[in-house]
Amino acid sequence: PEQAALVLNASRRFRYTLDLKKEEEKEIIRRTIRSHAQVIRAVFLFKEAGENDPREAYTGIKFTTASRGFPIEMEKLKTLNRDHDSVLLQEIRGVKGLSDLLKSNLDRGINPTEDELLQRRDVFGANTYPRKKRKSILRFVFDACKDLTLIILMVAAAISLTLGMATEGVKEGWYEGGSIFLAVFLVILVTATSDYRQSLQFQHLNEEKQNIQVEVLRGGKRFRTSIFDLVVGDVVPLNIGDQVPADGILISGHSLAIDESSMTGESKTVHKDQKAPFLMSGCKVADGYGSMLVTGVGINTEWGQLMANLSEDNGEETPLQVRLNGVATFIGMVGLSVAGVVLGVLAIRYFTGHTKNPDGTVQFRAGTTGLKQGFMGAIRILTIAVTIVVVAVPEGLPLAVTLTLAYSMRKMMLDKALVRRLSSCETMGSATTICSDKTGTLTLNKMTVVEAHFIGTRLDPCDDVRAISSSSAALLIEGIAQNTTGTVFLPEDGGAADVTGSPTEKAILSWGLKIGMDFNDVRSKSSVLHVFPFNSEKKRGGVAVQVSDTGVHIHWKGAAELVLSSCKSWLSLDGSVQPMGAQKRNEYKKSIEDMAKSSLRCVAFAYCQCDIEKIPKEDIADWKLPEEDLTLLGIVGIKDPCRPGVRSAVQLCKNAGVKVRMVTGDNIETAKAIALECGILDANGVISEPFVIEGKAFREMSEIARGEIADKITVMGRSSPNDKLLLVQALKRKGHVVAVTGDGTNDAPALHEADIGLAMGMSGTEVAKESSDIIILDDDFTSVVKVVRWGRSVYANIQKFIQFQLTVNVAALVINVIAAVSSGDVPLNAVELLWVNLIMDTLGALALATEPPTDNLMKRQPVGRREPLVTNIMWRNLFVQAIYQIAILLIFNFSGKKILRLQNESPDNAEKMKNTFIFNTFVFCQIFNEFNARKPEERNVFKGVTKNHLFMGIVCVTTVFQILIVEFLGKFFKIVRLNWSLWLVSVAIGVVSYFT
Repeated sequence: PEQAALVLNASRRFRYTLDLKKEEEKEIIRRTIRSHAQVIRAVFLFKEAGENDPREAYTGIKFTTASRGFPIEMEKLKTLNRDHDSVLLQEIRGVKGLSDLLKSNLDRGINPTEDELLQRRDVFGANTYPRKKRKSILRFVFDACKDLTLIILMVAAAISLTLGMATEGVKEGWYEGGSIFLAVFLVILVTATSDYRQSLQFQHLNEEKQNIQVEVLRGGKRFRTSIFDLVVGDVVPLNIGDQVPADGILISGHSLAIDESSMTGESKTVHKDQKAPFLMSGCKVADGYGSMLVTGVGINTEWGQLMANLSEDNGEETPLQVRLNGVATFIGMVGLSVAGVVLGVLAIRYFTGHTKNPDGTVQFRAGTTGLKQGFMGAIRILTIAVTIVVVAVPEGLPLAVTLTLAYSMRKMMLDKALVRRLSSCETMGSATTICSDKTGTLTLNKMTVVEAHFIGTRLDPCDDVRAISSSSAALLIEGIAQNTTGTVFLPEDGGAADVTGSPTEKAILSWGLKIGMDFNDVRSKSSVLHVFPFNSEKKRGGVAVQVSDTGVHIHWKGAAELVLSSCKSWLSLDGSVQPMGAQKRNEYKKSIEDMAKSSLRCVAFAYCQCDIEKIPKEDIADWKLPEEDLTLLGIVGIKDPCRPGVRSAVQLCKNAGVKVRMVTGDNIETAKAIALECGILDANGVISEPFVIEGKAFREMSEIARGEIADKITVMGRSSPNDKLLLVQALKRKGHVVAVTGDGTNDAPALHEADIGLAMGMSGTEVAKESSDIIILDDDFTSVVKVVRWGRSVYANIQKFIQFQLTVNVAALVINVIAAVSSGDVPLNAVELLWVNLIMDTLGALALATEPPTDNLMKRQPVGRREPLVTNIMWRNLFVQAIYQIAILLIFNFSGKKILRLQNESPDNAEKMKNTFIFNTFVFCQIFNEFNARKPEERNVFKGVTKNHLFMGIVCVTTVFQILIVEFLGKFFKIVRLNWSLWLVSVAIGVVSYFT
């Protein structure tokens, strides 16, 4: 590590690496905030206990000092949130009384006008927290100045500047030292600007990650909004997998369990009810559903204080960066060794009188040469050696990774993919298989009921219930309205009903409206006693509703064949209950199978009656709803069309060597039908086990058996989240790089286990998103394929830059070493090498690391985990290019005066013209080498080059600056102007390098 620090600028190369010390500091801050919060709570309790008026202390109502019309003081609200004071809550008449004080309505929420929201933000604060001030560009300049090699160069430049002005006068003596200072300053400025721009991009991506979309009830209508837009008084529905977006009080809930580990450190979930109604911001809903009244936002919550004290620096180092850091350090060591040899050779030659001026005179004679002149010569030698180190150290390698990742992440946002972990950008390019959900990813997630089977027959059309008795229809409508997490909003102006909820819930509720359901009226006629939320393991959800003093109905809804298996009877045409015989069961099974083959999702409704005496009076939350001996009410078939473009995206994956597998909770026949439609299954291929398998069959196999068939599985139906996890583990053991899509809370283990976890941005829960590496913002499979394309682009761009930079490294080192050893001088001086370093490091990285992905990337096979970064083709290109440049430039270094016909020039001018020509030719070789590096495996490297405006801009800027340097900045670079013929030869040699 110490040796590496000598060569490399750690602050530049590792600016996005994991800092264990910083992680430990974050955890200490978290613990401190938690302990401080407990102390503050205790202090406030003691303070309030000593107040004279207990009633005022607990009601919180001071109309004389009320906050702009809200009859509750901000401090009292803070006390309620901080202390979780149940006594105080009861004194203000519970959550209903609190909502009145906050001028909110538990059923309709707050008024959604802009003025109302602004007033609440002004009084109670916004749901944001102060962010730490980001590093200014001056801080990045300071970090860039820490580079040890640049510091040595600046010291050498300062000595050179002082001695030059002392010996040659101010007018002429400042050029050599001043030019090095200017070159170093330019390198620092470009480096700092590049780093600053990257930090802004990563900060923007961090903000996007925190901008969670939440559901809120305002004016009686549910809609989605940013978590930052929530205000005190809002009513927020909570579902499994959601993040609690602010501090609040539970209004109502069923089986609601909260994971508070992020705030308390305790891993067990906490059940919330009217006895324990306090909800803390930042926690996750582990089970159940409910609604809450927001009572604290932003910095007024413990979560807000925690986030305000944590740094948002990206503390991650990607696998590719790790590999390149090792490569860069190794090359840096080689460069340091070569520089040491050059320093030793030049010093020995200089002080022994073997280094001569262009006119043949010896530069140093012992006892004759003055101290200042000798010292200047030594400084010049040191400067050359240090500059060789600057050129040799490929700092651009890690920089190129960061640049291409930042560029790719920004572009992936436009392609509807939000990167949460940098490493996933690289890993996605190596993906060999994608395990995709069906609903919403391969399909549109726009569901409608298109077929219905009730009273033992098919309804035609599906919403024609005239043949059903009124009692049977009422029972079905009761089950639809009560056994749902969705809502129906009827506008006061009599417009169309607004249905909210999951796509399946919306489809069923919309169908319920068509068959005559009055949602609010039905819900008001019965009361919910207990809820069993939909479970992806059991694939059903139930509710117990009290319909009379003694009567209770248990309604179930879920996967048709599973609900059917629990039914012992069915509802007939006249409303009577008939036993479920084998013939009737087979009829229903046939209906389910036919609907599934038509790619319909089949959902069944069933119920049973229960005496109220059988329901526990206490601990009803632990009561298990009866789920056997049910009466089947009916079955609906829901259509969810395939997304346009999915079939071509699946074919693109196949061509790219990436196998797409469908893993769905739907019926196996529905899964097969959709898989055929999407092109995942081939109609001419085998459509049976093990290629198509049910989750239950897979999970019951031994680990060895699962491993043997995992490669063959193309479609898995009726799978649970655990089946998905088992499939991922089996595929990884077979050597696959696995990408997995998921949206539910129970998908989190599979998303975490996979090499790349892809969470759905629209339908995904916050738990799933936090376990993922990339969030697909539009839930579209075609966006997943775009992520694969970008992942391959990251890897390809790094390879392009490696080829370019190593060619420059090898050529510059060999030319200078051979010249130094043979003649005691180098053709490329310190300032010229700094300019070359700028071209190949920062500008080269910018040009090549920002190449957009091409269609050819998806015609290759995935890159293996352990495949070398530098391929055989790259080695060939690198060595051919380097040998060509070395040979040409060394020939001109030793025989340039003769070849270029400079014999008639004075020795000093001829030497300068020759070195200027070598410098100019070397730069143009690198410019054309950049074109070569764009497409290492293709002959036509100019294809599509005009579409990359940044690449063209950098090439043009480099060319223009090179012309300006040679023609107008000769004194700074110790070069002279070239005539047009020498310019043509320089460019021609550069052009020839393109054909090598």
